[in-house]
Amino acid sequence: MAKTEELSGRQKAAVLLISLGPDVAAQVYKHLSEEEMEKLTLEISSVRKVGANQKDDIIEQFHQIALAQDYITQGGIGYAKTVLEKALGENEANTIITRLTSSLQVKPFDFARKADPSQILNFIQNEHPQTIALILSYLDSEQSAGILSELPQEMQADIARRIATMDSTSPEVINEVEQILERKLSTTVAQDYTQTGGIESVVEVLNGVDRSTERTILDALEIQDPELAEEIKKRMFVFEDIVTLDNRAIQRVIREVENEDLMLSLKVASDEVKQVVFNNMSNRMVETFNEEMEFMGPVRLRDVEEAQTRIVTIIRRLEEMGEIVIARGGGDDIIV
Repeated sequence: MAKTEELSGRQKAAVLLISLGPDVAAQVYKHLSEEEMEKLTLEISSVRKVGANQKDDIIEQFHQIALAQDYITQGGIGYAKTVLEKALGENEANTIITRLTSSLQVKPFDFARKADPSQILNFIQNEHPQTIALILSYLDSEQSAGILSELPQEMQADIARRIATMDSTSPEVINEVEQILERKLSTTVAQDYTQTGGIESVVEVLNGVDRSTERTILDALEIQDPELAEEIKKRMFVFEDIVTLDNRAIQRVIREVENEDLMLSLKVASDEVKQVVFNNMSNRMVETFNEEMEFMGPVRLRDVEEAQTRIVTIIRRLEEMGEIVIARGGGDDIIV
């Protein structure tokens, strides 16, 4: 077999699984896709002989990568690099970090994902909208949602549109923007060439903003780019879309959400929404809800919107867990 440094990542993975034995390898396979399993199995089948020293080298490499990944989880790449330098020296630490970021495809702006959204907002709010869009497209959707909500309304739709229509960005541009933000946040980052933005990215961001911001952005986008606005709305789920869920899903949602949130949401909901929800409750529960909503009296619109947002968040979480299905636009979402 070739020297360790000449082996590909897949070849090293094959040697590792052979070294760990079939029981451990079987557990690892459970976390792989079908395509990954096929490629790795083919690689394992091609291994003829592995020397003891080479096996030890590969196990040690994976051990170091696992430790480095743990350090990254604890405090980011900068923290991991510092710890590894103290333990192994600068050269070896750089080798491990490079290997790790290459294999894990660590995204640009990784350092900023641990920062407070308000802190990032202070640094980028005066930047060009395209620069803001680039940064938001790489951050976690929750962070981006918080930042987008605080930007001036006249900028929100423009930035959302820029995220949705963004394609691949050159490493040079990403590196330049990163360096500016890096100096302000005083941390270290590793770069790679990745594609970001797109409609899915802006949908994730809009799913996390408050309802008022969401409506403002979508209303503006309907004027600027009606086709884009329609495509975004097709991929989003708002409280009124509960009428599109099947009865089993609605019953699951009713069990999961707080009664107070559901009452607040239904108090100003359309008759269609109320009817769909009440059809999935017992008669006794419907009577109780109607009585308590009558005694509730006037409520603030903000409280209603916050309650609806919490319910939508639960619905999206249930969908991610595979417990309910949200039918979206297009024939691919027909349930049979």
